[in-house]
Amino acid sequence: MKIGFIGLGNMGAPMAKNLLKAGHTLSVFDLSAQVVQEMVDAGAKATESPKAAATDVECVITMLPAPGHVRNVLTAENGVLAGISKDVIIIDSSTIDPASAREFSKIAAQHGNLFVDAPVSGGTGGAAAGTLTFMVGCGDEAYAKIKPVLQSMGKSIVHCGDTGTGQAAKICNNLLLGISMAALSEAMALGEALGIDPKVLGGIINSSTGRCWSSETYNPMPGVIESAPSSRGYGGGFGTDLMLKDLALATDAAKTVRQPAFLGALAQQLYQMLSANGDGRLDFSSVITLYRNHGNT
Repeated sequence: MKIGFIGLGNMGAPMAKNLLKAGHTLSVFDLSAQVVQEMVDAGAKATESPKAAATDVECVITMLPAPGHVRNVLTAENGVLAGISKDVIIIDSSTIDPASAREFSKIAAQHGNLFVDAPVSGGTGGAAAGTLTFMVGCGDEAYAKIKPVLQSMGKSIVHCGDTGTGQAAKICNNLLLGISMAALSEAMALGEALGIDPKVLGGIINSSTGRCWSSETYNPMPGVIESAPSSRGYGGGFGTDLMLKDLALATDAAKTVRQPAFLGALAQQLYQMLSANGDGRLDFSSVITLYRNHGNT
């Protein structure tokens, strides 16, 4: 299939490479010339704009940081809707709010295109391995058409319901992830202060009732899990500013339906403090530094 892929960041680039490995033909666009060249070296075609990337393709995939970026890529003069043919499906794998997803679906429909929200979970490791979970919001017919494409990048493809439900699932998941990482950081830092070896504590948690994804694969304490960002200076992974954005999406969405998000609001404050300290680009597991360094601030 001919696919236009826009947004080649830490998640988008490995996702696009898996599409190439699956035999799809890719036209790509990103603001980073370096990452575009890497994709060209892998077999993709470079384009000069989202409009060009969306021209003469059978499907368009966007993977962008925030709702504003999605809107601009879709509606700008050189945007996707200026170059895309009618009936070509647009799959947005960015993490945005459900209301924006529904709005973009209406805008695309005016141009004769279906807009599908299909955010992902699984991190950069899952993106590279092709084992992502896709949370898909669209009608049944559209889902049947795009599922084979998503299977080239993910292991679990879940149809959540109509437009916007994929984003609802994603922000609920990341709400829990942000809270659980902060909670694990609190526990690990307390254990360290009480004198227990972090590796021992990490092992106990993973064989006890406190076990979670963060403790098993992403422990925030350096040296506990060698493959985790914490063991490489919190580089790479999922940035603090991105987690902060997702928590804001979740708490804002909660307000629209008058649903309390007590712990989410507190976690949002923690990541806001971390970002204000200049650590917004570090992996979100660096939230543990707020606990470990408290005596030095």
